[in-house]
Amino acid sequence: MKTKVWKFSVMALAAGMSMLTACSDDDDNNNGSIDPGITPDGTVLKGSVTSNVTLKAGNTYKLSGEYIVEEGATLNIEKGVKIVAVYDDIVDYILVKQGAKINAVGTADAPIVMTSEKEETGAWGGIHLCGRAHTNAEGGKGSSEIGGAQYGGTVESDNSGVLKYVRVEYTGYAFDEEHEANGMTFYGVGSGTVVENCEAYHGSDDGFEFFGGSVNVKNMVAVNCSDDSFDWTEGWNGKGENLVVFQEAESTLGYDCDCLIEADNNENNYAATPVSHPVLHNLILVGNGGSKQGIRLRRGTEVEITSAKVCGKAKALAVESAETENALLNGTSTLESVSISSTLDSKEGIYTNELFVSVGNLTEQSFEYASLDDIEKECTWMNGWTK
Repeated sequence: MKTKVWKFSVMALAAGMSMLTACSDDDDNNNGSIDPGITPDGTVLKGSVTSNVTLKAGNTYKLSGEYIVEEGATLNIEKGVKIVAVYDDIVDYILVKQGAKINAVGTADAPIVMTSEKEETGAWGGIHLCGRAHTNAEGGKGSSEIGGAQYGGTVESDNSGVLKYVRVEYTGYAFDEEHEANGMTFYGVGSGTVVENCEAYHGSDDGFEFFGGSVNVKNMVAVNCSDDSFDWTEGWNGKGENLVVFQEAESTLGYDCDCLIEADNNENNYAATPVSHPVLHNLILVGNGGSKQGIRLRRGTEVEITSAKVCGKAKALAVESAETENALLNGTSTLESVSISSTLDSKEGIYTNELFVSVGNLTEQSFEYASLDDIEKECTWMNGWTK
């Protein structure tokens, strides 16, 4: 069961979801938008970004409500910036619309941190990027779960900006029974976007979720996300390199967590095109027990995975749906140098454990990953900026 966090009434939700035009606590603007240039330390971020804005290195800002980067505008965030979501009756999130950009460029010794006044899962609404790359949603277009912004199109190289050395903490805000906010959500985001060295920490929904698109990601870490750590659907076909998941034991964390990876093509049409087909390399995925799956491949998704270690779940690797299993059987999808702590679980019996091990993959393996520090010894790219 998901951990649901509620902090406002229905009337407050309606107010929080409406478009705000104020931008800071002193409301210097007369036109309801944010003045271009440097934003002073301590400014309250809210409303619509309609021209270029810069959050300066080392400053701390508060986030109150919607902060929406409109088409044609760029939100620049320099290294060491800290953004703290106000814990009140207004939902807080950052949304980058189609044609807008976020250039958040931290460093290993000065990452950009987005967190909450109240340090608990589900406290705020995370980051949402909407691009013009493909989605296999009906009609080739979609509307973001948070903010209702359009995404999708045919521009596979679309550029929504840069996210480097960015950590998001305590996300997963529950808007209602069906809509929770991930740490970072990529809606039809194109391959021109750079996403590297990002961490989702203690979220109550997914860490990173992809709705279609062709964006590539590298050096990604998800820690203690109560729902899925990585999740894709609607035809995502980008590349992922160096993906790490760690979930503390339920006895110390206080809650069970869902899948390490949950992967779909399209829940309403397993054969929808373009088909989800990411290419993933170098994965260390550590769960916190329970009956859930580690990697769950289902609903027609395809995938290529090389060099992966998966443990800490009753079903470390599970395959479901005829479309997904047939793609593994005929070689459209591939699993190479994959080591898991259980045997492969096949729902349809098309792609079996015997086939999985016949190409050199390993089952029922033991891995010594008692903490994130143990993983960091192997993944030195994590040093200094992860939590």
